[in-house]
Amino acid sequence: MTMDKKSLTTLFTVLLLAFAVPAQADLLKEIVNRGVIKVGTTGDYKPFTFLENGHYSGYDIDVAQHLAEQMGVKVEFVQTSWKHLTDGLKNGEYDIAMGGITKRMNREMIADISQGYMTFGKCFLVASGLGSRFDTLEKVNQPKVRVGVNIGGTNEKFAMKYLPDATLVKFKNNLDVPEAVAAGKVDVMITETPEALFYDHKDKRLDAVRAHNPFTKSQFGYLVPAGEQRLLNVVNYAMEDMALKGIDKALMQKNGL
Repeated sequence: MTMDKKSLTTLFTVLLLAFAVPAQADLLKEIVNRGVIKVGTTGDYKPFTFLENGHYSGYDIDVAQHLAEQMGVKVEFVQTSWKHLTDGLKNGEYDIAMGGITKRMNREMIADISQGYMTFGKCFLVASGLGSRFDTLEKVNQPKVRVGVNIGGTNEKFAMKYLPDATLVKFKNNLDVPEAVAAGKVDVMITETPEALFYDHKDKRLDAVRAHNPFTKSQFGYLVPAGEQRLLNVVNYAMEDMALKGIDKALMQKNGL
């Protein structure tokens, strides 16, 4: 079959455009080829992620190791901060972000988020015996009340929205806030129910307030770079498989959840 000059020109243009389009990156394939999945985590949010003496522990650390094992690769933890969490993901510093990360719209617009794995809510952590003094937003939303929050996380956003009259004390490291409450340096820590209950059980100096009747309801999830659907599918499958086999519950019990 012969083609006229116009048809040949059209075909050439189509082929040129096809080859000009860059191939779609596949992060999952890259991870498998490299043999390592890089996990960004803050290391400052017990009982999900905790860094001590160069060693990570916590529920999401265990999940990351399980995920890597199922994928047939090793895991490499990359320390990040709440403020840098999504930027580090976008910049390719790590393949997935894990560690008590709240699912919320502004994160969904930047990255892809896995299915949720735990429902929780915002509550308070206070010094032992002071629960009735700080059990409502109205009681805490006073200039004389010092509220501790970690910079860049949802705790800070919650405090700025619902406690505008309180005195906010900001911490770079979330692990420093419970200790500040126990030491009397701040009156209230904004936190989530799992963290509040963890410290309530582990430290006699601290009490969880509104842990069973939180001010909000949310879920935790894992972040992967936007558009990496194959990697997201693998993460969601691993989470479903863990739930089906009871692995998630066993790891939660191990980590005091």
